[in-house]
Amino acid sequence: MSNHKIPSPLVSFIPVIALVILLFATIRTFGSDALSGSSQVSLLMATAVSIFIGIVFYKVAWTDIELAIINNISGVSPAIIILLIIGALSGAWMVSGVVPTLIYYGMKVIHPSFFLTSACIICALISIMTGSSWTTIATIGIAFMGIGRAQGFHEGWIAGAIISGAYFGDKMSPLSDTTVLAASVTDTPLFRHIRYMLITTVPSMIITLIIFTVVGLSFKSENIAHIDEFTTALADKFTITPWLLIVPIVTGILIAKRLPSIITLFISTLLAGVFALIFQPDLLNEIAFANADGNTTNSTFRGLMLTFYGGTHLQSYDATLTELIATRGMSGMLNTVWLILCAMCFGGSMTANGMIGSITSIFLHYMKKTFSLVASTVAAGISLNLTTADQYISIILTGNMFADIYAKKGYESRLLSRTIEDSVTVTSVLIPWNTCGMTQTTILNVSTLTYLPYCFFNLISPLMSIIIASIGYKIIKKE
Repeated sequence: MSNHKIPSPLVSFIPVIALVILLFATIRTFGSDALSGSSQVSLLMATAVSIFIGIVFYKVAWTDIELAIINNISGVSPAIIILLIIGALSGAWMVSGVVPTLIYYGMKVIHPSFFLTSACIICALISIMTGSSWTTIATIGIAFMGIGRAQGFHEGWIAGAIISGAYFGDKMSPLSDTTVLAASVTDTPLFRHIRYMLITTVPSMIITLIIFTVVGLSFKSENIAHIDEFTTALADKFTITPWLLIVPIVTGILIAKRLPSIITLFISTLLAGVFALIFQPDLLNEIAFANADGNTTNSTFRGLMLTFYGGTHLQSYDATLTELIATRGMSGMLNTVWLILCAMCFGGSMTANGMIGSITSIFLHYMKKTFSLVASTVAAGISLNLTTADQYISIILTGNMFADIYAKKGYESRLLSRTIEDSVTVTSVLIPWNTCGMTQTTILNVSTLTYLPYCFFNLISPLMSIIIASIGYKIIKKE
């Protein structure tokens, strides 16, 4: 690559500022639909600003920029494949009855005195199984809001329990696009990344559950009608059987054996598809006829394939359940893939111009020890969440900014990937103008500032990351 003058930090921030302004206008105009295309266009426009500055003022060769972008995209290509498989898996797990069975048995064990704790745990389990905090909150979260309000809980406490659980699952699930993205951006094997997150995530969740348990015990209610109605609707729509638990058990075994994530997810998807054929053939026929377009040949096979790659909209007499069992398939992941590709273009152009290095040089002065390094990463991640208003973009930018610093100082990439999740993934929902904050406020009908003080897991996680770093527990530094 050709040598050129490196832009100053002030100049390097110009494309970032342009991106922030564009995203602000985008979020204000499109709201939660910003990820459907307008955010991607904003990234490409900010990329153009970066390229213009680099070529015109710093004589950066176009071939250097093009090569950096290609390398960036090449680096996340495994993540894109994983995301597509995750889309197929989430549809297969839902239609086969795996997720409904987990919800059914989970709802059966709820006791009113432990409502907040139960809501948090169940949302965590569902989010782990589906890999989506948004889906969890938009479905079972709405059901818990109704149950909690009927039992007399303050809406802030209910929403806090739901969001805490959902984002724990989103953070720890190998099916989560944010988890895959954080691991991919930092070049960390997926399951290695997840195992390392246990060190900070489990203590944060334990503290959270203790708080919800203490508060929940002070409430007494015998109203369980909503729970009975929901479980009845599940049993009417799906074949609920313990045999379906074989799928998550086998998946857990494959994960424990440390098979490559693509292989694990692919096997889990196929196994769920087989169980769908065995236990839910009527639902597969329903999906096939709903999308027949006049063709009803091999309806069961057609329904299974649609479950893998397309969206499904099974109907139930319970509106919440109808929303819960809707799936996106592979096609539902395309907006995220599109966003990643555009973000890689932005990051590649910033890297080729030397702007990423120039910006990160600001932090180098303060990064003397592990504590200051992790604390700076946490601060940068939260700041990007505040400024870019999107967790995906914040994850990518934080990873690009700090990857070289961690490597040069001899730290493992998993420390960076964990810190990104501890700071970016979980705090996005606490920011009113962030896409996550706006979406959850709309879904739960509770303002961000109302539920923010009660999202204990989301508030504790960044602090826990810094505390563990100060202790130095299982932080390995290479010579």
